Amino acid sequence: MQDPIVQIPAVIFEYVISPNGDRRFIYVSDQCVETLGINASELLRDPALLYSSIYPEDLPILTDAFSHEFATGGTQSVTVRIAAKNGVKWSEFAFSDEINGDGVTVRRGTIREAAYPENGAPQSNGYESLLEKLPIGVVIHHKGIVMYANRYAHVIIRAARPGQLTGMNAFSFVHPDYLKDITERVKQVGEGVSVPMVEEKFICLDGTVVDVETMAFPFSYKGKTAVQVIFRDITEKKKTEADARKKEMLFTQLFQNVPLAVVMLDDSGKVSEINKGFEEMFGYRKDELRGKNLNDFIVPEDLRSEGIDLNNLITSNRVVTVESIRKHRSGKLINVILCGVPVIFDNRAIGIYGVYVDISDRKKVEEELKIRNTELDNFVYKVSHDLRAPLSSVLGLVNLSKLQGNTDNPLEYISIIGEKVQALDNFIGDVLSHSKNLKMEVDICQVDLKKIIEQSFMDLGYLEGARQTKRIVKIEGVDFYSDRWRISEIFRNLISNAIKYRKPDSNESEIRIKINVDHLCAHISFSDNGIGINDSSLMRIFEMFYRATDQGGGSGIGLYIVKNAVEKLGGQIKVASTPGEGTRFHILLPNRINSIIGTSTIPSVPR
Repeated sequence: MQDPIVQIPAVIFEYVISPNGDRRFIYVSDQCVETLGINASELLRDPALLYSSIYPEDLPILTDAFSHEFATGGTQSVTVRIAAKNGVKWSEFAFSDEINGDGVTVRRGTIREAAYPENGAPQSNGYESLLEKLPIGVVIHHKGIVMYANRYAHVIIRAARPGQLTGMNAFSFVHPDYLKDITERVKQVGEGVSVPMVEEKFICLDGTVVDVETMAFPFSYKGKTAVQVIFRDITEKKKTEADARKKEMLFTQLFQNVPLAVVMLDDSGKVSEINKGFEEMFGYRKDELRGKNLNDFIVPEDLRSEGIDLNNLITSNRVVTVESIRKHRSGKLINVILCGVPVIFDNRAIGIYGVYVDISDRKKVEEELKIRNTELDNFVYKVSHDLRAPLSSVLGLVNLSKLQGNTDNPLEYISIIGEKVQALDNFIGDVLSHSKNLKMEVDICQVDLKKIIEQSFMDLGYLEGARQTKRIVKIEGVDFYSDRWRISEIFRNLISNAIKYRKPDSNESEIRIKINVDHLCAHISFSDNGIGINDSSLMRIFEMFYRATDQGGGSGIGLYIVKNAVEKLGGQIKVASTPGEGTRFHILLPNRINSIIGTSTIPSVPR
């Protein structure tokens, strides 16, 4: 907004007189050209130019007044003629002096046009007529009593008629909250002290409170030392500024607290601002990225050209939404949906908003779904095959027994049928266990590991070689809390596999189970001295229905159930094996003491 000084039909100046006799202007308002015919910058360089504009006969009057220093605090004034281009005109020089601590005299004053009739003293009617045309309020008061107020001052103060303010107390318009400060300012002006422009509030005649911007300076009016106050109504300006601050605050709050990663780039693609979500998603602070190319930090090397292309599309006023990959400070890759929106001003992109949505969990679910779909396809095929195979064998034996002339012992057929039905029952049991593990919620309770292991060996006693297998079990530590059914499934399948895949002709089959339980985890080491697993098969043993060997006739689902059960419990499992020597499993399961799930931190399983 334009400074009200430039609208005053008078030259406002500051002039210093140094103890060494040096004299110069330190400030001259732009009205200097119209009033004196001299450019303000020229007068600042050469103060003697002032005298060149004075009518020769009046020059001694001005030089005499300007050559003296007045330390009385009062206002001095002289009226002289100016030799203007369009003729002679009268101007009044009014000023007051102040001596600072260094002995320098600071002279502040005004030069304004004055009418000078041939038979009288200079009058200020011309000055007042100019003030009446100004779109700002002007009040001149002497000892607080208004001597003059222009038309616009009456408008701002809500006066009912012209001239109503004359004779009123100028301080009656000042809001009580500002009265003390304004009284002090007026006192300083009367002493010739320069005061800055300030904002305050006026109470209008109708009780309305308005925001105003005011300035004051010493003035001579009708022969009296006065104060001239210039003010303008900035109520709408303040309201607009308040609205702008509110909108800025709302935007800032939205920008910072929206649960997404947001970055603002300038028109050259450099980072201007990032929000908290961005810091959390990518691990960079604002001061690390501001003014830098974002692509250098979060775009993977193999996608660098994509990042540049996206910026080019956005700066060409196109909204872009893509699914891509970005990089965390640690190097971790993050699957994101990126939405780039250009900020348009005057039909030109002046910046870019980039919004990032982390879809890593969604991608993980999608990958999990793909795996589950593949497993489902395999499951359907395997179930149909493994169900039909024993049933077909049973049906074949039944048909064979019905053949005329068949002299085979029926008991042999019944024995074989029993084996097939037993295999079928085991397979169905594994399938049901798998289904139960997927659907059943984790049920935490105290688990007696020793009892579960003993029960597993007892339940599997029917397996060939089970009674000849040596078992070494060692359990130490504190009480263990977890899901009893899933712990049972883990040991049942591990023990079953160890028995099935023992060395065929060995009488020294052995299973070693060592468990140590602390307040965080159960550390489980399970090993056997069986046939072992070769490296190519070791990578796949946790896949559904995968069988590394035909020995034992298992369903291929046991270790799949073990791994899924361990993961359901929030644990980890690792396996190592040497063909011909045996297999070792290392399992860590969180100890859910106090039945609080997820409070433990699981260390890495040793390899």
